[in-house]
Amino acid sequence: MTLTLVGWVDLFTKKCYNDIVVNSLRFCIKNKGLNIYAFCLMTNHLHLIANTNHPEELKDTIRDFKKFTSKQLVTSIQEEKESRRSWILNMFAYSARNSKKHKNFQVWQAGNHAIELFTLDFTWNKVHYIHQNPVKAGFVNSPDEWRYSSASNYFDKKDCVLDEVVCLSQPMRTIK
Repeated sequence: MTLTLVGWVDLFTKKCYNDIVVNSLRFCIKNKGLNIYAFCLMTNHLHLIANTNHPEELKDTIRDFKKFTSKQLVTSIQEEKESRRSWILNMFAYSARNSKKHKNFQVWQAGNHAIELFTLDFTWNKVHYIHQNPVKAGFVNSPDEWRYSSASNYFDKKDCVLDEVVCLSQPMRTIK
């Protein structure tokens, strides 16, 4: 699935904002049954291959993740020395005006562009696509160089930003 910021705002260019996302993913893994098989946090969107353990529902976990990170990101933008603070908050406020769910700010676009993964080959294609995202964007030369990605987990590096990633190596149940 892909979670995208409204207006494709390039927010995830600072460690403090990225850490909010990573720490929230950790919380969801520990407390909401989230399993992450691959992820990549780009400047304005997050790719995930994930599912949840029964009885948790993935849609509920993602809803809670988006709600929590929205509040945390807005608070952080308001408190940080952010040169684009007014512009970013205006973008988020403008998006909230057209939403029945959001009062002041809408950070994430509605929906999550989820694709169900039924076969191991199709899943591996998506894992590679996700890990190649920062390479294709010209940010790094190799997928494992991108800090906010599970590529490091698959390359057996010790500096993984999210150690809890479940690396694929064998057939698995359906992943969403």
